[in-house]
Amino acid sequence: MLFRPVNRQRFWRDFFVIQLGFAVFAFAIAVVIRANLGASSWAVLEVALAQIIHITPGTASVLVGAVVLLMALAMRESVGWGTVANILSIGPWEDLFLWLIPVARANLPLQLLYLLAGLIAMSIGSAIYIGINAGAGPRDSLMMAVARITPLDVRSARVIIETTVVLGGWLLGGPLGVGTVLFALLIGPGVQIAFRLFRMETYSRHREAPVAASTSSGD
Repeated sequence: MLFRPVNRQRFWRDFFVIQLGFAVFAFAIAVVIRANLGASSWAVLEVALAQIIHITPGTASVLVGAVVLLMALAMRESVGWGTVANILSIGPWEDLFLWLIPVARANLPLQLLYLLAGLIAMSIGSAIYIGINAGAGPRDSLMMAVARITPLDVRSARVIIETTVVLGGWLLGGPLGVGTVLFALLIGPGVQIAFRLFRMETYSRHREAPVAASTSSGD
């Protein structure tokens, strides 16, 4: 079954909570971009595409998420309504925060503060929306699909996918930098800490992989 059934009794409550998670997650993507120290992994590609085809980074996030979802579905990966909501919601929230947050330039303390705020926000946002258990984000769905149909384990699949995305985005002119590396190293532990703080049960206990945010844009 490719699409998980919807829990109608909890849908509107879950929808409100998951939108909160998406907003916090999108704030994280935007504030890291504005830090000018290198975007989170998928944002490197999305910012590059936005510059090339003259759209906003949030719109690029929606388009990339849709393509990634189609790839996961082609590999017969099960998704939920939260997967689709992830694609449609994070991009617009991201564009809103990019409009609101000023760019940090030639001010290393402020840039590091932006980066720290992004790390904390993405950890919290990931814990909120993953905790709803309405389906993985499209990028995590692709990761799990690749792990399922290849000899790779989930960690290896994630490393290969995200390395490919970052390098591809960098070659296209995306903002790769020290912030990208720090995010890749710290976001996993950050999400785990957020789960403990909010006492949430990650749905990865029901699947074989620990899920951390893409640095979804999601994801």
